[in-house]
Amino acid sequence: MRVLSGIQPSGAFHLGNYFGAIRQYIDLQEDNEAFYFIANLHALTSLRDRTRLEDLTRDAAVDLLALGLNPEKAHLFIQSDVPEVSELTWLLMTVTPMGLLERCHAYKDKVSQGLPAEHGLFSYPVLMAADILIYDSEVVPVGQDQKQHLEVTRDIASSFNHMYGDVFRLPEPLILKEGAVVPGLDGQKMSKSYSNTIEIFEMEKAQRKKIMRIVTDSVPVEDSKNPDTCNVFQIYKLVVSDADRDAMEQRYHAGGLGYGEVKKELAEAVVTYFAEARARRETLLSRSDDVSDILKTGAMRAREKASEVLDRAQKACGIGRIGCW
Repeated sequence: MRVLSGIQPSGAFHLGNYFGAIRQYIDLQEDNEAFYFIANLHALTSLRDRTRLEDLTRDAAVDLLALGLNPEKAHLFIQSDVPEVSELTWLLMTVTPMGLLERCHAYKDKVSQGLPAEHGLFSYPVLMAADILIYDSEVVPVGQDQKQHLEVTRDIASSFNHMYGDVFRLPEPLILKEGAVVPGLDGQKMSKSYSNTIEIFEMEKAQRKKIMRIVTDSVPVEDSKNPDTCNVFQIYKLVVSDADRDAMEQRYHAGGLGYGEVKKELAEAVVTYFAEARARRETLLSRSDDVSDILKTGAMRAREKASEVLDRAQKACGIGRIGCW
């Protein structure tokens, strides 16, 4: 089964990124043909600093490899290194109804947050459709709140197929596990947009200080507490064994446990959980040429499939290369 997903280099990866998506990408690479890309073209809708975009793109590659993406099992590459995607985007734009894009909630949400209503933001779903369709993707892992993006891709592909024949495979969504939403420092969903994140690879001292700031209720130390409604416990259970999770849950119910104590244990658990990834990251940072080679190889393999699908689409609509011209 061919799996496809991309992740924007919009900032340092945090616990929400990992438990909400990256961990499951790593699992999916085991028994599937996986294409994972760093979506730097998508990032241009909000990031206009050249140096920062270059740095974040490189850091995203290093971090994904450190967290467990294996280039022997998955194709990891940078979106812009596959120019066929941009070519296919135009073909798809010619069959995409304006009304379809106007209904996309992501566009509405971002404009409501103050982003300028530019064409790149408006047509973002078409580029996303090209990302998915150009590799004949069978399955796309998405969160429940992102399901609309894949539905739009299927609608665009269906329109193209209706006009030009059976060109594109219609991908299916793989809804990421429920419960993968990680609370941030303020109790909202952990997100860079809310400035409430705990970054995976930030300095340990800074990471510990952030964890001590996680919002909790005001239940006294001596009283029983509800782990199901506690932001600290919701993160804690993700980074410890089942036995440690169950033991902590019992301590919550028994009373006599202060939230400060739990936060300290959470900080230790986070450090332990990502210790191997931190070590791999340090090695990768000292071997930048190896990372570049991995990305080049991934792009080469991605382009092989992308060229095949683009050629199929071009021929279908009458703009394929004609040998005598």
